[in-house]
Amino acid sequence: MNLLDVNWIAVVVGALAGFVVGGIWYGPVMGKKWMGAVGLTEEQIKEGRMGLIYGGAFAFSLLASWTLAHTFSSYAQDLSFTVKVMTSFGVALGFIVPAIGTNYLFSQKSKALFFIDAGYWLLFYIAMGAVHAGLG
Repeated sequence: MNLLDVNWIAVVVGALAGFVVGGIWYGPVMGKKWMGAVGLTEEQIKEGRMGLIYGGAFAFSLLASWTLAHTFSSYAQDLSFTVKVMTSFGVALGFIVPAIGTNYLFSQKSKALFFIDAGYWLLFYIAMGAVHAGLG
């Protein structure tokens, strides 16, 4: 199997879906709580290099989406919609959440920030998995 043999439309749309989830999660849903948990003001956020931040975040989203697509394409049989979404959720719950949790423990970040970010990654992977399940 070729590493590039994936559904590239699903890869891009999956990355975009994660980006949309992030915009909603860190905007109207948890934006103010997240800013308080990380100790930033809106002014400080606006002073950041937003092109670099968003561009880098989207590149990471593409990498995550491609990895998920590659994982799904490596199975010999077709996987159901539910299996793909649950696998995506499992990746977040089993790999992403423990990784950020470990980092947050050692950097002594707040539990509130952990739950905000962990919730985002769970939703990110569910959305991305749903796109791959629907388009793949």
